[in-house]
Amino acid sequence: QVQLVESGGGLVQPGGSLRLSCAASGSTFSRYVMNWYRQAPGKQRELVAVIFSGGSTNYLASVKGRFTISRDNAKNTVYLQMNSLKPEDTAVYYCNAMKTVVGVTYDYWGQGTQVTVSS
Repeated sequence: QVQLVESGGGLVQPGGSLRLSCAASGSTFSRYVMNWYRQAPGKQRELVAVIFSGGSTNYLASVKGRFTISRDNAKNTVYLQMNSLKPEDTAVYYCNAMKTVVGVTYDYWGQGTQVTVSS
């Protein structure tokens, strides 16, 4: 069982920056693929960024070059650095941990943190 706790959301002006953190419980954090999703009002949840256990990353096209996902396995924490924020980045951001072992998928979610980009 993994528990995820996000922090770092808030209100920021367009062009500003925020850093989200997601602290995970458990001793096998390094084996999980860690994801950041977001969901804006009236829209489907979308995958924003992924970091694999080996450190490789992928991003949603609209955030590439502005957002950076990273992980600190010693601290059981994944981060999402968000720069040059736009109003369309406004959403609830969720941390997700996933791994598949012998055909069984383990999938855990945080409670979400609100990010609002507005002047």
